[in-house]
Amino acid sequence: MPRPITLFTGQWADMPLKELAPLASSLGYDGLELACWGDHVDVPAVAGSADEANKVTSLLAAHGLSLHAIGAHLIGQAVCDPIDDRHREILPARLWGDGDPEGVRVRAAEEMKAVAQAAANLGVDTVTGFTGSAVWHSLYAFPPTSQAYWQRGFDDFAERWGPILDAFDEAGVNFALEVHPTEIAFDTATAERALEAVGRHPRFGFNYDPSHLAYQGVDYVAFIRHFADRIMHVHMKDVWWGRGDGSVGTFGGHTSFGDPRRTWDFRSIGRGDVDFEAIMAALADIGYQGPLSVEWEDSRMDRVQGAREAAERVRALDFSPPEHAFDAAFASEEDA
Repeated sequence: MPRPITLFTGQWADMPLKELAPLASSLGYDGLELACWGDHVDVPAVAGSADEANKVTSLLAAHGLSLHAIGAHLIGQAVCDPIDDRHREILPARLWGDGDPEGVRVRAAEEMKAVAQAAANLGVDTVTGFTGSAVWHSLYAFPPTSQAYWQRGFDDFAERWGPILDAFDEAGVNFALEVHPTEIAFDTATAERALEAVGRHPRFGFNYDPSHLAYQGVDYVAFIRHFADRIMHVHMKDVWWGRGDGSVGTFGGHTSFGDPRRTWDFRSIGRGDVDFEAIMAALADIGYQGPLSVEWEDSRMDRVQGAREAAERVRALDFSPPEHAFDAAFASEEDA
């Protein structure tokens, strides 16, 4: 069977789910990866009531859509981050509280445990998201940053996320970290280090998104093969790099997405530089048959046009696994 083509709703959270569901269906999607913000997944309500979860899945089913994962990026970001006013903008008031940084982190960690139960009530076994990081800000730092300093960040991640992952295990749900700058894991080396930090917890893996690796210069196809048993979900998102006017580098120059000076920018699938044919071959090699979830981001395009085009392009890229070897017909009857 071909893999389900889904749409991540994080960039559509301004649209009520009752409006987005029929639109996504009309754009050619098989299902959704629902964000835990906007009105798409109310975590306390869905975690606390099977009836509330059924309302969500029934709404999707009414439009021929399936649900394979939910995304808890904003909640997860606050678990390990140094907290500032930017977090107030992305968190619900119940998590922000009085804004005391440690209080925010503790409340976010507890809510992530509720996310696991919400996922179970919705009948899905994967939550995608972020972890935050106590040491991302020291990525390129002076005074110099020592390995001991960075290790304290990985230790902090393990201490805060270990109990969360245990709660995920109890709920029968996986947590798939989107390997991404600003997170505890942002390339292959840090992904391996994060995995080791949590003792290779069986519920911890990765939401593979090539766009966040490619512009850094990370081998995004090798990443799939390196973590063959930890690719729990896949985002299909394109990016271009090596562009701009030479005044802005990989760190972004404090410019906004879409600024023509930028050396890299997210693009709609097929309009960037990512080699999706190589990605699809690698996913086939590791036996990945989960959803291909379009996370649509392109500052230069209308999102409805872009999402429709992306669904068509991903469907054209996808293929079913073979039932037998292509050269089996050459075998003699004796060999058979």
